[in-house]
Amino acid sequence: MAWTWRFEKADGTEVQPAVLPEEFPTQGDAESWVGEFWKELAAGGADQVTLFDGDAKVYGPMSLHEESTAEPATDPAADPVGEPAADPAPEES
Repeated sequence: MAWTWRFEKADGTEVQPAVLPEEFPTQGDAESWVGEFWKELAAGGADQVTLFDGDAKVYGPMSLHEESTAEPATDPAADPVGEPAADPAPEES
């Protein structure tokens, strides 16, 4: 069987990919390809992909958009929670 990707909008409607794929001989080849081109696919209008082995759905839909895992930025000048703010040093004249 050949491994193929289905390219979809977020609502599941099929779209044409920005980068034309091939039929892949193995699951690993298909996954490597999408790993290489996911940014171009997302920029071209695909929101998610689903992997098929022949007619059998293997998994998906899988998002092509980066998930934000960054911690919120903290202000180093902000006072620590629960501690009173220090009085500023008096200015010398």
